Amino acid sequence: MNRYVKATFSMVFAVTFLVSETGCGQTQDLSQYQNEIQVKNQEESTNVFSPKYATDSDYKLSVVGTYSNFESLESTIDRFYEYYPNGEIEYTYLDDYRNTIGQALAGQEPPDIYVVQPWMYGDDQFATLFENAEVLSDSSLEINLDCIRSGVIWEMDNGDVLTLPIFATSYGMLVNMDIFEKEELEVPTTFEELVEVCEKLKEAGYKSPIMGANTSTTPGIGYAFSYSMFAKTVKDDRSVEEDLNNLVPSAGEVMRPALTRLKELVDAGCIDVDICSEEIEDDYNAVVMRFFEGDVPMMLCSGDVVSGTKKREGQSETFTANPFDYDFYVAPSGDEGGYYMDSVSILFCVNKNSQNLDMTNEFVRFLTNEKELGLMAAEKRLITPTKDYSLDEVYASLADFPKERTVNFRDIEILDTAVKQYRAAAYAVLNGEMTVDEAVANYGSIQTE
Repeated sequence: MNRYVKATFSMVFAVTFLVSETGCGQTQDLSQYQNEIQVKNQEESTNVFSPKYATDSDYKLSVVGTYSNFESLESTIDRFYEYYPNGEIEYTYLDDYRNTIGQALAGQEPPDIYVVQPWMYGDDQFATLFENAEVLSDSSLEINLDCIRSGVIWEMDNGDVLTLPIFATSYGMLVNMDIFEKEELEVPTTFEELVEVCEKLKEAGYKSPIMGANTSTTPGIGYAFSYSMFAKTVKDDRSVEEDLNNLVPSAGEVMRPALTRLKELVDAGCIDVDICSEEIEDDYNAVVMRFFEGDVPMMLCSGDVVSGTKKREGQSETFTANPFDYDFYVAPSGDEGGYYMDSVSILFCVNKNSQNLDMTNEFVRFLTNEKELGLMAAEKRLITPTKDYSLDEVYASLADFPKERTVNFRDIEILDTAVKQYRAAAYAVLNGEMTVDEAVANYGSIQTE
């Protein structure tokens, strides 16, 4: 009995049972139940892959990217082999990707699939990456882009989709759920609640209820806590973008709300910056390993840092001896709640000049569904680009996050030079090197690394 017949039989049986139990007069409930079953079956069918070509097809595909170790892609490739066993898909890490990907595309054996990142678009150095990209939204390819969150779908000005989001990321904090349970506290959702919770945690003996890397990088304290608030301010008034990107000093005023809130975080005693500097020496490995000591209620970081937790659980002797539950939450920087920065980490492009374009598109079609993209993200412990967060409970708090406090990666277009100015300003305010007024006034000329 095939899957369709089984699903249909199950629906008929369930409906018959419902009728016998409820009797007449329940047609409205019955109709609703039938609709729910139909929707469920349709959703399941979108995750069922059906090969378009002969399963004994021979092929050889190449993928190049920025990860030195891409185990989650290798797992996906293995699952693809179950449908097309007579082929080979090879992944290659390119060192100095910024300067080597163009050469690889122009070489005698160009890759069939290659990684792009959002900041590459609009830079003449990477123009060929997009010029050579297959149009994935071409209906004839039957690639199910509907499974991806609308906020991370990257449409060009003409409406074409040239890239497939593979991993999403965000900024926020790892939360030790065992500590909150022990202290009988709820994870805070607003800034006022955050201050109250931190006061109670300090009374319970936690010297710095919030910790993080005191760096000017994206996983650092200032950026992880406040950048999403800054981005929301820009989203609400996009007329400031041009001046921000041109480093016009007056545009610095848009930084004020987020920088003020960051200063309030320190002044309220929620975080001890000196302790963070002493105990966390870098913005990745040290952040995770310090969190796994088990005495940090909240650790500010990025989703890319969270991706390092799975491997490091076994590397921490303390965590191995005394494991605890932890989840990722948006940092509650706003009066009404935090702001979810729904960003894309990496995307795939298909080389439209591929020598094996049909099978390349077939692999991307296989990859583009909630199950496969979800499994890839869960194995890497990054955020899935799909609508279903359920495969990794660490990110469960992001499901159904309010749209009015979500900033998607295409909602704003702030150039890297402007982002670096904000990062440097946040670091300076956090460490008392500048007042908020000074940071705002010096926008465009703040020294960056």
